[in-house]
Amino acid sequence: MERGALEGLRIADFSRVLAGPYATMLLADLGADVVKVERPGAGDETRQWRPPADAHGTSTYFLGVNRNKRSVALDLSDETGRERARALVAASDVLVENFRPGTMERLGLGYDDLKAGHPGLVYCSISGFGTGDGAAIPGYDLLVQAVGGLMSVTGEPGGEPTKAGVALVDVITGLHATLGILAALRHRDATGEGQRVEVNLLSSLLSAMVNQASAYAVAGVVPGRMGNAHPSIAPYETFSTADRPLALAVGNDAQFAALAGVLGRPDLADDPRFRTNPQRVAHRAPLRQVLDELLRTAGADHWSAALSAAGVPAGPVNTLDEAFAFAGRLGLPGIVTVPGAGGAPESRQVACPLTLTATPARHRLPPPALGEHTAEVFGEPGRPTP
Repeated sequence: MERGALEGLRIADFSRVLAGPYATMLLADLGADVVKVERPGAGDETRQWRPPADAHGTSTYFLGVNRNKRSVALDLSDETGRERARALVAASDVLVENFRPGTMERLGLGYDDLKAGHPGLVYCSISGFGTGDGAAIPGYDLLVQAVGGLMSVTGEPGGEPTKAGVALVDVITGLHATLGILAALRHRDATGEGQRVEVNLLSSLLSAMVNQASAYAVAGVVPGRMGNAHPSIAPYETFSTADRPLALAVGNDAQFAALAGVLGRPDLADDPRFRTNPQRVAHRAPLRQVLDELLRTAGADHWSAALSAAGVPAGPVNTLDEAFAFAGRLGLPGIVTVPGAGGAPESRQVACPLTLTATPARHRLPPPALGEHTAEVFGEPGRPTP
């Protein structure tokens, strides 16, 4: 069996909900031993976030971000629990936490409390709004999408500001946390020195706003809602067809000429209003009117096939089941079944999207039951003991 790229690393995971657990699941997929620390009797909040649930009543939200981990139940309000937690950290390479800033310090588990006895520790803290003036603000994805500007550019013009259909900011922050952890481990391997890694939801979102944020930073442009249209590219949005919406992502003039040819209107590529991308952006409304009329003459699947064959990025707006089926037809990772250990039920999981030729990601363990591995972790020879 292939060795995971991060095999031999242990991560003490004190995080809950999404950003932290998503980061630690990716690290676990790559071979790290992730020990998830949970509150006895309750565990990660997402265990209760249902429906939907699997056949055994377990929240699908929790199942989606906690595979390849072992769970220990520790009461951190109790000194015995804190002693066990310190022992776990002492035998770990990385600690990940996303408590409200100051909580780990009050528990005696802050970075300054631990680094003297463990100078190589990589300590990753995830917060909503940093550890300064925003420390007291709860870090919920919806709130950050609102105050961070994402909702202001999402939705129809003149309509209600709209959140993304998934907790996108948490996922982006989890990816940033993973990157920071790996960079810190690289430094530690070279110098023996650990460090604290800090990421927050708001800064992660502002960075991920890319062209929209750059438009403001560079040119002072405050963007607004444009529905599915793009502020700098046209046509780059969804269009009606004879049956369902079609997404067109025409990124250059050659692709537009190909689009015009497939639609039977090659003259559009020579129209002075549409010859170049800046001209198409300036004349977005008449361009859309022409394209709508042409695209309504056939269905989305017809246009998707014809345009893709001509090198024009196009595709129907799929439902999630259709999206997984499309990935399957392309031979891309989709859904995998992770067998249960020791008679535990198997778990259907969304596959890790990373492909590594020498050290591939592996789906080794189903998401754990609360406290399932407490005895195992604290009874292993050479590992932390109470």
